Amino acid sequence: MNGDAGALRGAIERARLWSPFLAHLIERETDLLARLPLVMADPLAQVRIDDPGMPVGKRLRIERRRLALSVALGDLAGLLDFRSATQALSDFADYALDAAIAAAVAERMPGAAPDGFAAIALGKQGSRELNYSSDIDPILIFDPETFPHREREDAGEAAVRVGRRVVELLQARDADGYVLRIDLRLRPSPEVTPIVLPAEAAISYYESQALPWERAAFIRSRAAAGDIALGRQFLETIRPFVWRRALDYGTIREIRGISRRIRDHHAQGQAFGPGYDLKRGRGGIREIEFFAQIHQLIHGGRDPALRAPATLDALAALAEAGRIDAADAAKLADAYVLLRTIEHRVQMIDDRQTHQLPEGEGLDRVARLHGLADGAALLDLIRPHVEFVGRVYDSLDDTPDGEPRVAVNDTGIEQACAAAGFADTEAAARLVAGWRDARYPALRSAPARAALETVLPRLIAAIGSAPDPDQALARLDTILSRLPSALNLFNLLEASPRLTELLSTILSHAPTLAEALARRVELIDGLIDATALAPVGDVAALAAELGAGEAGDDYQRLLDRVRRLVGEKRFALGSQIVAGASDPLDVSAGYARVAEAALQVLTQAAIDEFAVRHGRVPESELVVLALGRFGGGALTHASDLDLIFLFTGDHLAESDGEKPLGAVTYYNRLAQRAIAALSVATAAGALYEVDTRLRPSGGQGPLVVSLDGFAKYQREDAWTWEHMALTRARPVFGSAAARAQVQAVIDAVLHGDRPERDVVAEARKMRADMAAHKPPAGPLDAKLLPGGLVDLEFAVHTQQLVRRAGFDPELRRAIGLLADAELLPAELTPALEFLTRLLVTLRLVAPDAQPPALATRPVVAHAVGARDWEAVLAALDRHRQEVARAWAAVSEEHA
Repeated sequence: MNGDAGALRGAIERARLWSPFLAHLIERETDLLARLPLVMADPLAQVRIDDPGMPVGKRLRIERRRLALSVALGDLAGLLDFRSATQALSDFADYALDAAIAAAVAERMPGAAPDGFAAIALGKQGSRELNYSSDIDPILIFDPETFPHREREDAGEAAVRVGRRVVELLQARDADGYVLRIDLRLRPSPEVTPIVLPAEAAISYYESQALPWERAAFIRSRAAAGDIALGRQFLETIRPFVWRRALDYGTIREIRGISRRIRDHHAQGQAFGPGYDLKRGRGGIREIEFFAQIHQLIHGGRDPALRAPATLDALAALAEAGRIDAADAAKLADAYVLLRTIEHRVQMIDDRQTHQLPEGEGLDRVARLHGLADGAALLDLIRPHVEFVGRVYDSLDDTPDGEPRVAVNDTGIEQACAAAGFADTEAAARLVAGWRDARYPALRSAPARAALETVLPRLIAAIGSAPDPDQALARLDTILSRLPSALNLFNLLEASPRLTELLSTILSHAPTLAEALARRVELIDGLIDATALAPVGDVAALAAELGAGEAGDDYQRLLDRVRRLVGEKRFALGSQIVAGASDPLDVSAGYARVAEAALQVLTQAAIDEFAVRHGRVPESELVVLALGRFGGGALTHASDLDLIFLFTGDHLAESDGEKPLGAVTYYNRLAQRAIAALSVATAAGALYEVDTRLRPSGGQGPLVVSLDGFAKYQREDAWTWEHMALTRARPVFGSAAARAQVQAVIDAVLHGDRPERDVVAEARKMRADMAAHKPPAGPLDAKLLPGGLVDLEFAVHTQQLVRRAGFDPELRRAIGLLADAELLPAELTPALEFLTRLLVTLRLVAPDAQPPALATRPVVAHAVGARDWEAVLAALDRHRQEVARAWAAVSEEHA
């Protein structure tokens, strides 16, 4: 405590010597000085005046004066750190604004509460980072239905009168000073709108007309005073305007443009030294704030954890999420605290809203108030931070002015296409000219055409260097023909050269992915993140991500969210193969994990939604079985989900909800709801096709059966093909206990608790029927060709059922078990891996199973681990022969 007292004495001495404003307050507030250590514990509480008879304006001015002195001395003494000081200043601004609103309403309507009138804090008040002599930038809104006003008085006019009175109470100056300066120009269209806006009108503006910089302003927004519930409801409604999932690089470019204009306008404050503008100068406070906000706008729509209003919190969250370098974030935070602290010192001198370092003796005065010897020492302290911030912020702008443009005339376009590497330059130039002529609706707006011109040189160069530039350009043309607007696509490509190159690769090689982009161009947003080419997480992590909605999200929003995220992840997984970044076996497993996570999240959501009306069936639950490639954890890009729905417990039980249902009806309706959640297209697109024909009695049986009914059917009535399907069955939804129950039934059936049948003869007939009715799609059909994956699966499943051994839903492990028991040749493992890699890759690049274009063949060869295309064909022939021999041996062994 003695140390604190000594620090305060030193702060008071420096304030008396170097700050005329603080020296004046010290002389006026002797009572406050006597209890400063107590004030430091809670400045706002200690400076309040409990005098109901004192006019509110006078009371607030005196309280502000006392708070200003308390915070300044606490700051100078080191007893209030930067966060504590700005928090105290911000809390007072909220308190004063709230008091002024309440007083203004009460003056017009005595006894009325300020219902239906709210102040939305923006800027540093919104993020609780107010500086020592800051103005505040609220937006004032009202609800005509609840705002108290006089009879026969228009609610809007009354609200404006209240708003004017609030400004008067806070800005009026007298011998006691003033409370707060208020700037209301951040409201929508301030030149034509009243100072207090109806909430619905403001919402309509932000949903339809708002400018890009206004999104950035709302990063630091908060319901601060008046009717807090109204303010929060307003912010929740416009949240989609602020935090967009689709990466809007037009907004990012606009914010960079603001920064450039600030630099130009305040050119005299750019050069570091005396007169440097701490806020607007190059490497100053605003560039740190913009750096954080740009990254928040890029990633915050997809990651709510990054939406921190305060700059220091935003930098920490971005670093923790890996969006910015952690060391850079720490240095930026240090620079921010120092620059804001020196800004406070500058403002403490005369209580002026200034951000510029003074010159001459004035600079020495600021330095000594901070505890330094002179202005030179202060500049030495600040300089490395300013230089670092300037370098980091400059690195954001990788699109310098003066970037080359493609000539407008046809000859110039052809020359650009020829230089880039197009074979058919005339056709390429014709497509580009059509874009410039706004042939498609997506290109008819002036901003879209301007964005096209900006990105066109890089786009032509990237596509021209792709393996098949003509094909890539034609597919891009198809995408543009289907888009409602191309603006965001061009802005995104302008912002990321790497993404432009990856898009060119996708368009060259992968018609499946190109078609997906043509339907939903926002899928490309997910590739901006470097982690898009990394393996997806485990099922639990994916389910947590898919299900991590936000407050107020309903069932429909969840469906849309899951569809968006799953679409992005499947697109990114496919891109990994085309880009040569991942083994198709890993991608196949990733597809399956994404599907399993989506099934878990959506099925649980369907259960919760269904239970609202129908309750739950006591001591019973839904279990979902995955079969086929899904059960084996190895999907392709467009695989269906083969599912069986079961329920545990008594089939005669009844649910306990408002509208009770018998268990059988309950679960059949619930399963329909779950299937719809998985398969019905929403505004965010389609998800998965669901196939339930492997359920007991197939399409003729009920959609869901009890576990007892399933066990009885499998033991007594199921056909061989159903038992073969059961070899790859895997519970993917249900409690651990329920899954174990189902697995026990499956294990018992596979190990012999089933009818005796001639498995080999039936398998031979099934395979012959399949060959007759479902021939290979083409010469590269790794699934249906003789010796392909179907023959391999028949060999494995037949041996499993006959030998009652080697059971594992995952084929690689099953083959390993059977090979260890000398029931299958070990060569089937590399055959499975090659055929699976080929299948997964060709689903993307040659879905018709025909030989892909010459330029794409190296992509396939790389994916399957072959030297070249000839080696691919040779390996395919070799592995098919191995599989054919194995299937022949199995099918003839027991003949």
